[in-house]
Amino acid sequence: MALGEGKKKSSKKVAIPEDFGLPGLPINKAHPFYFGFLATSGGLVALMVLRSLAAASQIFVLIIIALFLAVGLNPAVESLRRRGMTRRRAVTIIFACVVLFAGLFMWLVIPPAINQGAQLIRHAPNLLSDLKQNSTIASLNNHYGFIDTLQKKLSENTANGTLLISAFGGAVGVGKTVLTGTFAALTVLILTLYFLTSLPQIIAMGIRLAPASRRDRISRLTDGILGRIGTYIGSQITVALISGLVILILTAAIGLPSPFALGMIVFVLDLLPLVGHTIGITIITVIGLTQSPLKALLVFAGYTLYIQIENYLITPKIMKRSLSVPGLVTIIAALVGATLMGLVGALLAVPMAASALLILDEVVFPRADNS
Repeated sequence: MALGEGKKKSSKKVAIPEDFGLPGLPINKAHPFYFGFLATSGGLVALMVLRSLAAASQIFVLIIIALFLAVGLNPAVESLRRRGMTRRRAVTIIFACVVLFAGLFMWLVIPPAINQGAQLIRHAPNLLSDLKQNSTIASLNNHYGFIDTLQKKLSENTANGTLLISAFGGAVGVGKTVLTGTFAALTVLILTLYFLTSLPQIIAMGIRLAPASRRDRISRLTDGILGRIGTYIGSQITVALISGLVILILTAAIGLPSPFALGMIVFVLDLLPLVGHTIGITIITVIGLTQSPLKALLVFAGYTLYIQIENYLITPKIMKRSLSVPGLVTIIAALVGATLMGLVGALLAVPMAASALLILDEVVFPRADNS
């Protein structure tokens, strides 16, 4: 039996590997073609990455806004946790308050906005006619005819009710604007909830990337930076609340319709650096025009006076007290951030400047003093 098996094994043919030839010489990495190929490939990869980031820029903006809001709401969550609540329950309460405010804002603002917009469209030709009563404007109209042209256009568009729709680029433009805004708002709300719930885990994961010997120091600096961002958002809410109350009192005293809605609009818009008051004063003045040119002039003058008081007295004092950021740094940071990244840059500029000052005070200056 053993001999038979030995014969069978010896009779099997041994597989001979195929001959593919000898390997060639290694590639000459100093050759110009090799360098040009690598440089071109790297450039193409970089271009593809940049184009991909540009295509997803809107999503990144929403993510940054949501993370910014989560960091800003985190001090309120921590305050509830210090009272014995779990983080999940504290997040639920704070997020419910945010959703309640958003619902109250829409309930108070949207119906008056629609009514005032329709009223402005109906009375716009009459308002233009009233402007002709002014001798200076009447003289300019006689020379250039701009009021007559506006009256003619308004009469044509308001006759069939197409003015409001055409302002948004037609019916398709209106639907697209509404859907895009709704999707962006829901996305920000959902991302804010997730970021707020898992913020400690995100921070801990980021700190673990640092060497173990430096984690305690980085953790303390991170807490300080997050604290300054939260303080900035709290300060900005305080300033916006003051502006909303001032506009509420101003519009109620002048006799404009829906002063509570106007105060809420200004409160929300004041949270937007640089452009918030510009949009707010435009809206308030236009609503004043629906009543009379005199009321529009009064509310414009009162709002302008408050903007100056806020810019030069209220905001620098609150920001300097809460963030220890000089007023000049606040203004320059907001301008540079808005120039580089638009609205998101303006939102992030001041807390980032406060964070940079913290790093300078705690890391750079001590190292320079000890050198």
